[in-house]
Parts: sequence; C-alpha cells; structure tokens
Amino acid sequence: MRIEQIYTGCLAQGAYYITSNGEAAIIDPLREIKPYLDRAKRDGVKIKYIFETHFHADFVSGHIDLSKATGAKIIYGPTAQPAFECIVAKDGEEFKLGDVTIKVLHTPGHTMESSSYLLKDQEEKDVALFTGDTLFIGDVGRPDLAQKAADMTQEQLAAILFHSLRDKVMTLADDVVVYPAHGAGSACGKNMSKETISSIGEQKKMNYALRANMTEEEFVKEVTDGLLPPPKYFPMNVALNKMGYENIDTVMERGLQAMNAEEFETAANETDAVMLDSRNDAFFSKGFIPNSINISLDGQFAPWVGSLIPDVKQQLLIIAEPGREEETVMRLARVGYDNVIGYLKGGFETWKNAGKEADTINRLTPDEFETKFNKDSTIVIDVRKQGEFNSEHVDGAINIPLDFINENLAEFPKDKEFIIHCGGGYRSMTAASILRSRGWENFMEVEGGYDKIKETKIPRTDFVCASKK
Repeated sequence: MRIEQIYTGCLAQGAYYITSNGEAAIIDPLREIKPYLDRAKRDGVKIKYIFETHFHADFVSGHIDLSKATGAKIIYGPTAQPAFECIVAKDGEEFKLGDVTIKVLHTPGHTMESSSYLLKDQEEKDVALFTGDTLFIGDVGRPDLAQKAADMTQEQLAAILFHSLRDKVMTLADDVVVYPAHGAGSACGKNMSKETISSIGEQKKMNYALRANMTEEEFVKEVTDGLLPPPKYFPMNVALNKMGYENIDTVMERGLQAMNAEEFETAANETDAVMLDSRNDAFFSKGFIPNSINISLDGQFAPWVGSLIPDVKQQLLIIAEPGREEETVMRLARVGYDNVIGYLKGGFETWKNAGKEADTINRLTPDEFETKFNKDSTIVIDVRKQGEFNSEHVDGAINIPLDFINENLAEFPKDKEFIIHCGGGYRSMTAASILRSRGWENFMEVEGGYDKIKETKIPRTDFVCASKK
C-alpha cells in the first residue's frame, strides 16, 4: 500500500493517490487528469475508484474526465445527487482496493453530502482518514457555504458538524493519520495550519474545534465567529462539480489561440473579454496594456481570479510571460474559468513593439515612501486582509481588503493623492491595476509592501498576535 499527497499550493489543495496490489484510487482530483494517468502508468496500476469528499466550491474536480478516461467509478457519500453516473455510497459502506479497504464515513456539516474516507490495511487496522473539508489541520470546514442548498442556517449546519466530528472522527484511534483537502490559504476554513498532514491524536490536542470539554453551543459559536463572505465564484464551481463541465482538452485548445497585437486589440474591442495579465507585479508596473488587470501566476492566482472576476463565464484574453500561457489557461480552468478566447503571442513585448499604447503604475520604493510619508496628510490604504491589518499596520492607514475591492471602490478618493500597499506587493499591484482600469490616476503603490515598510522608520501600530485578539 502507498499513499501520495498531491498538494497544489495555488489552491492550497490536497488530492490523494492510493495504490495497493495493482489498483489505485484517487481522492478529490484536480481538473487536469494527466498527472494521475501518468502515475498509474508509471506504477502499472489500474485506477479503480475516484472518491469525492463533497461538491467542491473552490475548484473544479477532475472526477468526470478521469472517470471517462479510465472507467473508474466515481463515489460520493450519502445524500449526494449529481447529474452524472456515480455510486452514492451508504454510511459505513466499504470498497476493496487491492489488499486494502476504504470505508465511507458520512460526516455532514460543511455540506450535507460531506464524507470522510477511512483507509484500512490488509489486517483491517485503521490507517488514515481522508477528511475532505470536514476536518483540517487546526480547523474545521466552514458551515456557511451550503446554507441555501441545505435550507439550513450556518448554525444548524455547524451543530451537525459538531456531531460528525464527535461521533465519527474523534472516536478513531489517535494514531490514525489525517489527510485533509486543504491547508493554509484556502477560503474553505479560517484558521488552517500550514501543515498538511497530522493525526487524530494531534488534532485532539491542538485543534480548537476538537477540545474534549467543548459543548455544542461553544462549538457553533466559535466555528461561525468571524466568517468572511465566501468568494462569489464558489456557487458556480459547486454547480460545475455537480452538473458536469466541458472536457479539459476542449477548454485548453480554445484558450491557447495565439494572437498578434492587431488580432488581440480587435478581440478586446469587439468582445466583452477582460484582459488578464498574469505576469509578475514588477514587470506589470513598468508597462501594461491599458485597462488590463494584473493577477500574477506567482501567487494564489486562481483563487484571486475567482474573488475579483466573479462570473466564471466571463470571456478572458491573456497576457502572459512567454512560455507560461498554457499554465495560465490551466490554472484558470481549475476554478471553472473556461472561456479564455486567446492570448497575446510573445506577451507584452509584442504589444510594445507594435507601437501600441501602454500604461505604467507609479511605484514607490519603501525609502521613497518614508520620505513622502506625513502622518497628518498622507492617505495610506492597506489592501491586506482585515486580520493582517488588525495585527499591525502603518499608523493612520485605512484598510480596504483586496478581496472586496469591487464592492468598495467608492472608498478610494478621486480628489486626493493616496498610497496603497499590501504585504509584499502582489495584492497591491492587482489593486492598482483595478483602480487604473476604473479611472483612478491619483495614487502610488509601494514595492515590497508591508514586509519592506517595517524596515523603515514609518510609524506603525504595536504588533498584536491574532490569537490574542
């Protein structure tokens, strides 16, 4: 028996590849299925099952394409009602994989169909639990995403999750390994650890939601406290995972249509496509196509696209670093953005060499920011998350998180100069591109963000640990 965690940092997502005696199972696969097919071919095994822990909201699973390519059965837990052929398993139902067994544990609460999968070795000893979004390392799944579908409140779902954890998960032996679907950075929880593997015993000791003396009322209050609105693309991803989607090869072929500068400009003018520039923020600041939006591949690209471009059906035109076009289109497809209609061949240099109009962002070094800063007159807007801002920030700064910039554009002044920054420069350049595309010109952005601002003498608030607030 072998277990491999296939972790994708951009989505903070863990898929799992399990083999035993010539057979393989995949748990929560990503959209692109080639890595799983390659592994099976390498190991000389047949993919027999595809286990889905729930209808994912933050990414499009590869379950349908993988099943068509291999003949493997798709398995969901009780109450799931997908629009395609699959096995809707009973609570406690077992599936043989080579010499091992995978048992379904229905663990609703995050969603009503949410299930965990218990792996037993050939001696029937419990070895590992694949928890999906039911249990994370240091956290549990948020109970507010399925309210509408379940016709329940988040408090009712949280109460169900409390019993799933106590009755199904915490009863397992302490040495059972915990393999969750996500780690730190995912919007599916609020307090996830950077660790991606743990054990039942370790989680009982360190996970706030698994305290032995915790009451149901305390659990509901703590799990629902401080939940931010989920990204708007989440319901659309759930629908794709439940109803089905276009084949990934078709999506890639359409998205990888190379365009010269004239063709790209025509497409931008004649469609409602958003021009998405996926280059590094440093390159973007020095020159970009007017009205394009910068969300760099060198970060959590797909989740930020989902947060800032809420309609997965939106047509997109891509400006990428040469050689990264395919990566851009694939990472968009992972979260259901299938309507890329082409890319600028040769990237921004092609645009510039064609003599087309270009724009820049006025970027300050931290030292320049320090020279310019005046506590009484400088307007500083911090686009980090609220928790980051509350822990420590430039004295007098205003917090407008990038996550909700589209809803809060009116808070950015148009008649006064202001300076924006984030933690390291990634998010503030995205914010700068959005502002510029909406007509703002009276601002500057700080290179390196708060990480570098801390090295200057600009006055800051005292640090407050998030766990102590």
